[in-house]
Amino acid sequence: MVIPHNKLLNKALLEGVPGGIVVVNAEGEIVTINDLALELLNIKEENVVGKQVIDVIPNTRIDVILESGRVELNQYQNLNKNRILTNRMPICDQGEIIGAVAYFQEDKEAEEMAKELEGVKRLKKNLETILNSIDDGIHVVDEEGLTIFYNSKMAELENHEKEQVLDEKLLDIFPSLDRTTSTLLRTLDSQKPIMEHEQSYTNYKGEEITTINKTLPITLDNQFIGALEIAKDVTKLKELSEKNLDLQSELYKADDTEKKELNNGTKYLFSDIIGQNWDLKKKIKYAKQASKTSSSVLISGQTGTGKELFAQSIHNSSPRRGKPFIAQNCAALPKDLLEGILFGTKKGGFTGAVDRKGLFEQANGGTILLDEINSMSLELQAKLLRVLQEGMIRYVGGNELIEVDVRVIATINKEPAKAFQAGELREDLYYRLAVVNLQLPSLQERKDDISLLVEYFINKFNRKFNYRISGITKEVEKLFLKYDWPGNVRQLEHVLEGAINIVGKRGKIEEQHVEPFMIDIKNIKEDNEEDNLNINSEESLPELMEDIEKRLIKEAIDDTAGNISQAARDLGVKRQSLQYKINKYSLQT
Repeated sequence: MVIPHNKLLNKALLEGVPGGIVVVNAEGEIVTINDLALELLNIKEENVVGKQVIDVIPNTRIDVILESGRVELNQYQNLNKNRILTNRMPICDQGEIIGAVAYFQEDKEAEEMAKELEGVKRLKKNLETILNSIDDGIHVVDEEGLTIFYNSKMAELENHEKEQVLDEKLLDIFPSLDRTTSTLLRTLDSQKPIMEHEQSYTNYKGEEITTINKTLPITLDNQFIGALEIAKDVTKLKELSEKNLDLQSELYKADDTEKKELNNGTKYLFSDIIGQNWDLKKKIKYAKQASKTSSSVLISGQTGTGKELFAQSIHNSSPRRGKPFIAQNCAALPKDLLEGILFGTKKGGFTGAVDRKGLFEQANGGTILLDEINSMSLELQAKLLRVLQEGMIRYVGGNELIEVDVRVIATINKEPAKAFQAGELREDLYYRLAVVNLQLPSLQERKDDISLLVEYFINKFNRKFNYRISGITKEVEKLFLKYDWPGNVRQLEHVLEGAINIVGKRGKIEEQHVEPFMIDIKNIKEDNEEDNLNINSEESLPELMEDIEKRLIKEAIDDTAGNISQAARDLGVKRQSLQYKINKYSLQT
């Protein structure tokens, strides 16, 4: 059969389009329908031409178009669980409606967008839940200064309802601010971040609030769209710091009579450092020599090795002992607060600032201890370096330079080289501080002092509690010698105090009394059973120490193939001392 040319053309056009087509006449009868329309509409009948469209497609609106003559474009319709995008229009001839056509296609893109939107909504809800649960205030504004996010902590700090702030302009809600005092508006204007900014204000409850703010510009596809502010509440921290400053001021008043009545803020002397270890004794000797000068001192060592004890002893043996000794932990305060604490603040220098002397000025003539110097920001370290070089300070918010005479002792709880690598300590500051450099040994490196320390602490707690603890058992001695002591002397003190509380007024400290206070004690006890030192449980502590020393010397000789000089260097002792020990223990070389 030969198909007429015009019918071939019509069929090609109908089947070539990427959508379904249905054409009806004025009576609503289907005159044309393509295969894709049959598929999308899930029509199983082979021949629907000539049938009423409302019988074939029950929810169609083509019959409505025939009556109204209106065009309906981009209409969404759900057909057979598919979302369909439909365009319907009448067919007119000389102003008369002679039929209608519907063109539709499956809206896969819209479906995917809907799923994606649903996922975005879930993500937004989860993100809001997280941001509302954190302990920092978060405030986000768009490029017009309109609040688009305001979390629960920020609402608590500023005593606002979130609903009052959302979708409102910043200056309408906070009329006391302007474009120079609001960090959010400053970031909107400059499109640059503002880091670690201290801000003090009175909230709607009349409470004085101090926050450390970080304000960041927000960009999307390289387009600036707003600003985000993260506010950390440091109100209580600042109150405690100011109380501390007030107490320090009272303690170090300039009146000479009062100075005699009050101590200088210390309690330790060199005589309080317990130990006979050769390395410890060497460090005590160096520290005593350093106390005669006013040079800066850097004391490094693990936590609990006695860094502040050394610092106070140096001060109390120096010509400055009658002057103040003031300690400040650099890890305890944010950068902006710490700078004001150290150098003082000038009224009007920033919001909420008052005239207040800093610790350097209060310690004038004496010593300041900067504990954990590697926790100080690099920016503040640069300012400290200038103070050390020039002997002058400047108040935060002030212009005047004030001369101070203060000896600086700093501590660090890791090796300085590792602090350099981690970007925690400026090398130039290190060289300026480490004029005297004291590296304190850990308790693991001075286990020969454990028996002395045990005796000292037991006597200390006996006096404190009015107890009569007679000592520790041999099993505890061996356990203490085997243990690594990650918390050093401070940990040993706490372990003994805890054990004494379990023992009671009389008796000896046994393994069961110390086990609850020692980390990884189970592993150590298991290791003791297989220890290559093969410790004799009947040995006394001096005998045990000699046995350990003998085996360590033998290992060092074996490792160096009998090279006495190298073995001495590895053991950290003089060659003559090692030779003496070799002869004493009749060791072969």
